Amino acid sequence: MTLDCADPRTLAAFYGALTGMRELFGTDEFVALTSDSGCDLGFQRVAGYRAPQWPGQDVPQQLHLDFRADDLDAMEELALELGAAKPDHQPGDGRWRVLLDPAGHPFCLTS
Repeated sequence: MTLDCADPRTLAAFYGALTGMRELFGTDEFVALTSDSGCDLGFQRVAGYRAPQWPGQDVPQQLHLDFRADDLDAMEELALELGAAKPDHQPGDGRWRVLLDPAGHPFCLTS
């Protein structure tokens, strides 16, 4: 799975720290993270990148990632310390948390 962004190295560093994934390959244009799960994450530079708008669809989110967490509060705190933002709109009645990565992509934390 590959996410568009303006700065692949910065976004890969965020997700690497959040998930424990390690860099498999990296340039200024593309960075790939990997783990033993069999799921790799890529981050590619896109000229004129515009961040998705959550919850609006003026710039659609196109996709979002879900991460399972044993402790939602601790994982949310870590994500925020790493540079994520927490939007006001939080659907799901607390069953999951929607956050925005440093490039503006929505992602969810769930237990």
